[in-house]
Amino acid sequence: MLLLQQMIVLFIYIIAGYVSSKIGIMDEEFSRKISWVVVNIANPALTISAVVNGEGSIKGRELLITAGLAAVILGGMVLISQLLPVVLRVKKEQKNVYKLLSAFNNIGFMGFPVIVAVYGEEALLYASIFTMLFNVLIYTYGIRVAQGEKAGKIEWRRIFNIGVCSSMSAILIYLVQIPTPVFFNTAVSGMSGLTAPLSMMVIGISLAGIEIKALFQDIRMLLFSLVKLLVIPIFGLFVIRRFIDNEMLCGVCMVMLATPSASMAAMMAQQYGDNECAELAAKGVALTTLLSVITIPAVSASVF
Repeated sequence: MLLLQQMIVLFIYIIAGYVSSKIGIMDEEFSRKISWVVVNIANPALTISAVVNGEGSIKGRELLITAGLAAVILGGMVLISQLLPVVLRVKKEQKNVYKLLSAFNNIGFMGFPVIVAVYGEEALLYASIFTMLFNVLIYTYGIRVAQGEKAGKIEWRRIFNIGVCSSMSAILIYLVQIPTPVFFNTAVSGMSGLTAPLSMMVIGISLAGIEIKALFQDIRMLLFSLVKLLVIPIFGLFVIRRFIDNEMLCGVCMVMLATPSASMAAMMAQQYGDNECAELAAKGVALTTLLSVITIPAVSASVF
């Protein structure tokens, strides 16, 4: 029930962004600026706030287990991204888009707010490890898939972005128990509160530029969305719960698996692909985002 209530809250934020865009208050340029604030200020602050303001205690061994589990999950998503387009008989020119949509979930924009609301800031320490590995994967495998036959060198310098650096800093502060002043703790706590409303409003603004009715007319994309949002996370959690008895870690894994396709997938398709690929990726992100408001609580109810 708590998760369903939180998804309704996030959906209200999405509607606020959607309506603001429709009436001309916010546009794509404004959305890009908000995205910058979320990616470079709010989300990193949320990660660090989880450590400096959290009251829980996570053992170093659990962090190592989390790192191994995250590597297995992300590796599994890469494998699925290779198989799913074949199973769905996706057209050759659209396969790379489906691979991106399959492999990468919106663990930052949507995953972090859900985790904080349901499991508390302490759980973000687990999620930070997923984020670090996610960034490594999306800037290596993700770019190569988006480039297709034009694949060039891996942009290693982009891997060490502020998201990865803030996650590494949070884990270092936690493990070494580095003391931080009260004013710093208060500041990062305040900035972290921007993450959920702003990130969801950005999603709402992006949806305003897409014909919602057309999203539900693409049968293949609908089928893909149901497999990604229901079949994969339910099966994945069924397996994970056979080996992991930490409820909080299982909950974080559930959110990591059940969140919609990452907005980065659409950005990469736009940067490295043609207009058709970019439009298809945007539709995939939009459709999975809308459906996730219902599917995330459904996945949680089926496995917990």
